Formats: sequence, C-alpha cells, structure tokens
Amino acid sequence: MLTQHYSLILHLHVTCVILSGALFSARGIMRMWAVPLANHRMLRVSSYLIDTTLLTAAILLTSIIRQYPLTSGWLTVKVALLLVYIALGSLALKRAQTPRARLLAFLGALAIYAYIISVALAHDPLGVFRRFVSA
Repeated sequence: MLTQHYSLILHLHVTCVILSGALFSARGIMRMWAVPLANHRMLRVSSYLIDTTLLTAAILLTSIIRQYPLTSGWLTVKVALLLVYIALGSLALKRAQTPRARLLAFLGALAIYAYIISVALAHDPLGVFRRFVSA
C-alpha cells in the first residue's frame, strides 16, 4: 500500500531535509550575530514541525524499502550522524556558552548535515567518499 506513495514520500522527505537545513543555517547565522529572533518561538515550532515530518517520512521510507538501522550499514550511519547533528545543533543554537563554542558547534553541525546527505545519496556509510577509498 505504501509502495505506491514512495515517490511522494521521498519528495516530502527531501523537501524537509532542505527546509530543515535552511532553517538551521538561518537560525545559526542569526545566533552568531546575536539576533534575538534566532530562538523565537515560531522558528522553533517550525523547526519541530519540519523535523517531525522529515523523520516520519524517513520511517515510512525505511519500511517501504525494507532497510532498517542496525541491519543496513548506511542507515545505521545516518541515524548515528543524526544524533551528533542534533547535539551540535543544540550547542550552536542554545547551550554553548561562548561565541567560539557556538561557531565551532554550528560549523560541525553543518559538516555533519552535509555528510548525512552524502550517505543518503550514495546509500553507503562512507557516502560519496567511497569512490576515493576503493580506488
């Protein structure tokens, strides 16, 4: 039943990935510039809604393709990286005490975000870097 909606769910997931990254980037830049709007309630709620939709679509996609974290290496890596991304994002937007720590956490979160996308595109734990390793 869900398989007939695979394309729609995939597009929703990818759209949410882009929206989530864009909103995080905007909030992170505002946080670096000490703009109070960075942690405005509406931006936080929007982030929660986008990320919840993203994760729901991800769960549906895993059930459609019948590949799951802990049994499929690339999905295991994506979930592990997602946890690191969330921790770094929390530091960048809220918890880091100094501007330097916020900046480092923000840059680290963006790097992890890019690597998660790389893993997703390649369906490989090494992401697009696989071609450099297996030369």
